Parts: sequence; C-alpha cells; structure tokens
Amino acid sequence: MANCKSALKRLRQNIKRRARNRYWKSTMRTAIKKVRKSVSERNLDAAKGNLQAAVKMIGHVASKGIIHKNTASRYISRLMKLVHHAQA
Repeated sequence: MANCKSALKRLRQNIKRRARNRYWKSTMRTAIKKVRKSVSERNLDAAKGNLQAAVKMIGHVASKGIIHKNTASRYISRLMKLVHHAQA
C-alpha cells in the first residue's frame, strides 16, 4: 500500500482511469459484436448501420489512447472486409 500523499493520489487516479478505460473498451467490443451478429444473421442494412457506429466508436477509443491506433485500424479493416464480403 502507498505511504506518501502523492502515491495515494496516484493510486486513486489509476483506479478511476482503469474504470473509464474498461468502460470504453467494453463498449467498443459490444459495437464490434453487433456488426458481426448482424452479418451472421444476413441483415445487411443493420450491418451497415452497426458498422458505422462501430467505426466511430473504435476511432474514439483509439484517439483516447485506450487502444493503439494500429489496433484500431486493424479492427476497422476486418469489420469492413466482413461486411463487404457479406454483400457480395
């Protein structure tokens, strides 16, 4: 356990940030799952709408530094490819 004042403050900050990061990461994963589910159900209109929301969410999470920008790019690329192949 931390002893000095600054270490205690750092501990409080880390707890808050971890909770915030977990929330955004979880929300992003849910958005990705919605796209995959709508593609598997062959609901292409919903897939396009969900894809748009997921791409926005992934970009937001990457801009906050919660995930790396290359990871975000990879997620977006795979989702785009998935929806594109479902249409064909």
